[in-house]
Amino acid sequence: MEVIEKKSDGLSREYGVILAAAEVEEKMHFKLQQIAETVRLPGFRPGKVPPKILRQRYGSRVMGEVLEEAVNDSSQQILKEKGIRPVSQPDIQVTSFDEGKDLEYTLAIEVFPEITPMDFSKLTLERLELIPDSKKVNDALDNIARANKTTRPIKTKRKSKTGDIVILDFVGKVDNTEFPGGSAEKYNLELGSNTFIPGFEEQIVGTQAGDELDVTVEFPEDYQAEQLAGKSAVFECKIHELHEAKKASIDDDLAKKVGMSDLNALKKAIEEEQNREFEQMSRLLIKRQLLDVLESKHNFDLPKKMIENEHASILSQVKRDEKDSSKDEELTDEKEYFEIARRRVKLGLLFSEIGRINGIELDQDDMKKAMLEETKKHPGEEQKVMDYFKNNPKAIEQLTAPIYEDKVIDFVLDQSSITAKKMTMDGMIKILEDENKEKRKKKLVSAKKTGGKQKKGKSSTTRKSSDKKAKKTIKQKKSDPPSN
Repeated sequence: MEVIEKKSDGLSREYGVILAAAEVEEKMHFKLQQIAETVRLPGFRPGKVPPKILRQRYGSRVMGEVLEEAVNDSSQQILKEKGIRPVSQPDIQVTSFDEGKDLEYTLAIEVFPEITPMDFSKLTLERLELIPDSKKVNDALDNIARANKTTRPIKTKRKSKTGDIVILDFVGKVDNTEFPGGSAEKYNLELGSNTFIPGFEEQIVGTQAGDELDVTVEFPEDYQAEQLAGKSAVFECKIHELHEAKKASIDDDLAKKVGMSDLNALKKAIEEEQNREFEQMSRLLIKRQLLDVLESKHNFDLPKKMIENEHASILSQVKRDEKDSSKDEELTDEKEYFEIARRRVKLGLLFSEIGRINGIELDQDDMKKAMLEETKKHPGEEQKVMDYFKNNPKAIEQLTAPIYEDKVIDFVLDQSSITAKKMTMDGMIKILEDENKEKRKKKLVSAKKTGGKQKKGKSSTTRKSSDKKAKKTIKQKKSDPPSN
């Protein structure tokens, strides 16, 4: 085998490889002999078929097998002899291959960069810990009681007030044009619930059954559907009925209704759920801290092809998301996505090196856990999901990558200096909300600079609460009424 280095630029390497015709023929002859031992042809005993006939019948198939085997074996030998750690699968292009001639191909790869992980004991991070708050537990109990409220029509003729349920039709228009998600019939709206955009419910207070009115509102500047953000809208409303609500009593009966043995058990479940939610948010924040520090403290060459592939993958996903949501919009800022790709590649390589140096590996239990979690997302098709992953190693890699990342993160955190800071649930939620607002602000600024259009969100008259998940305290049984 002859190997010629054609390129050595940064992390990129390219080699020209020549396998002599005699070496290729030797592999061809060996494979044909294997076939001769088992093949049965009319007029010939097993093992006695002449080589010429075997070559005529099976030559094309064997040539393909020889090509694949020769390229795979020789390329692996080159990487091993030169001590090369490729960051991804080599790009192999066969330039010449024919019977009786040399096999020639090019081998292009990007090598793993030299990475020296920092001393993690010098890292100083902050972890937020929950301050117990009985008021939050009581608020959660109150929400559960409200979710299990009973309603009844108001028989006396009176005006609606905060706390009533108004059954109404509405049609929303911006610039005299209806917009998607802005209309509904016989909608049950609880006044004071703040489920609609600011100013809507306040104008419904004081109405009576049979009333028709126009409600004028301003969509917030940071409204989730960006094509409506900051715009004025008029909703044509018709009031059908008024109902009054009575929340359930907070007692053992309420606890049993949501699947608990008694009120004390319900309170304990709420506390545990709030602790879990806080811990998840706390881990998210300390993980962000850690990733930012690791990214800034390490400097090494990055494989250009890996970044290009990751960038292409991100853009492809963005376009799929836009297609799925039936939007025809330009990408906000490709430069922003390129920076995300660069950061992902950098941290991915760093985590891989930290794991390699410190012997961090995934075991069978990790694989099974990841597959089990995925099967839960596809009820009734569990076996299909399991079979798919068993037959697709790359899919397993993608599935277990977050688990490996968490293992590396835990390893680094264990060696870091971590200070605890007490924080309320509301304080934690505000931190996350502020971070999200800052991200949205940067996105808007970026879009204005590039002149690109924003990616639209789904239109909706109701406003989603950003801390909905954080404030949800306990799951109800499927048979119970929904809490929203």
